Amino acid sequence: MSTIGLTYDLRSDYLALGFGEEETAEFDQLSTIEALESALRQIGHAPVRVGNVRALVEALARGERWDAIFNLCEGLSGFGREAQVPALLEVYRIPYTFADPLTACVTLHKGAAKRILRDQGVPTTDFAVITSVEEAKATRLPFPLFVKPVAEGTAKGIQPSSRVDDRRALVERTGELLERYRQPVIVEPYLPGREFTTAVLGQGAAAEVIGTMEIVLLEGKAESHAYTYLNKEECEERCVFPMADPISAARCAEVALSAWRALGCRDAGRVDLREDAAGQLMVMEANPLPGMHPAHSDLPMICAAVGLPYVELVRSIVSAALARA
Repeated sequence: MSTIGLTYDLRSDYLALGFGEEETAEFDQLSTIEALESALRQIGHAPVRVGNVRALVEALARGERWDAIFNLCEGLSGFGREAQVPALLEVYRIPYTFADPLTACVTLHKGAAKRILRDQGVPTTDFAVITSVEEAKATRLPFPLFVKPVAEGTAKGIQPSSRVDDRRALVERTGELLERYRQPVIVEPYLPGREFTTAVLGQGAAAEVIGTMEIVLLEGKAESHAYTYLNKEECEERCVFPMADPISAARCAEVALSAWRALGCRDAGRVDLREDAAGQLMVMEANPLPGMHPAHSDLPMICAAVGLPYVELVRSIVSAALARA
């Protein structure tokens, strides 16, 4: 039996401290932590709740140790927020699940990730990382364009107005995002085709695709143009998520694996893809720190659809972390 610490940002804790709904959108519900504890017990491990990065620091200072950490911490701010827990654990040589500090930083910053993808020949759109309205005025990318914060998850900052059709709209939307999120924005050609998310397990040459789910916006119910923050928050009413047809799934698998390996992702996660006007798949981003709610997070949903039980998904992730010990 191994002792597995659980690190996480609990949404209710931050809401109680006065943080807003959007600020805490990436954080976990208590039901996710309870589901993980149950799965860990079923596979013979002893789960221990640690909490967020500050709680981890305090526990380490008290001398507490674990055989491994199942890490779900997203962090609050900065390009390195998802790397904080991994970096601390590497200091103490405690194995942990999911991305290492380098991959956590690179994948959070969409511009940095796309530079690596481009260098490795993985299909992704042209783009510009913009830090001022003046830079937005000068961009030469062809319209329509799509504008979003460079380092946010859970579709924060993505609205129907994220698609812009002219320079005036680009400058206006860029200014709004720079002021609200206090970080650069990434601008890229708008992709009008189908959207998919592909689940991957493993690392490097041993990584394998588990399945691909399509994200379909319901006409008359969903916000237009993209899987927006509101569409994601109210996905049960605004979207449906069928498994991809075999041809699309095979196409997604090839591109997703290339992206996963290029970015150094490991254990489990997702790669998000969307088709351009010609139907070519483009990698939008990779998520190496996936949601783990058994019924509502994309990775467990895909696993369930292909017959991989939640407890076996957890077993695979923990086994990979323990093997690194």
